[in-house]
Amino acid sequence: MEWMDWFENIDRRIAGWMDKHGRLFLRLSLAVIFIWFGALKSLGISPAEELVKHTVYWLPPEVFVPILGWWEVAIGVGLLFRPLIRFALFLLFLQMPGTVLPLILLPEVCFTRFPIGLTLEGQYIIKNLILISAAIVVGGTVRSGADGGIRRWKKR
Repeated sequence: MEWMDWFENIDRRIAGWMDKHGRLFLRLSLAVIFIWFGALKSLGISPAEELVKHTVYWLPPEVFVPILGWWEVAIGVGLLFRPLIRFALFLLFLQMPGTVLPLILLPEVCFTRFPIGLTLEGQYIIKNLILISAAIVVGGTVRSGADGGIRRWKKR
């Protein structure tokens, strides 16, 4: 019985630590991803640049790709600072529908065999489901401060 008590205690502590810190780590991870991927677009060194150019072909890529990159950087920076989270999530949810456009406009680029055989580009797009889900979790913390962030909204 001692072994089970020891395991239960350790399990409870680990799960408690994850519960306490997981949402903060999720928010910071999202921030890093958006800042990094956005910076790559802004600097003209993103592996997704060609996909973006071919998807949003009606806008000049030399203008649109850097704007999209800075938009993503703004999302990431907004996620770093609690008072900006709502704005960052607003920008994120405006941007996300555009990320699935290649699945519709460029199926030959996204699929090896429609609808389940994905190319690397298709996988890159489908992974946005986890970004959307993570953003929903982060959004669930804006009123409660439940992500363990340092600053919280105070009632006045």
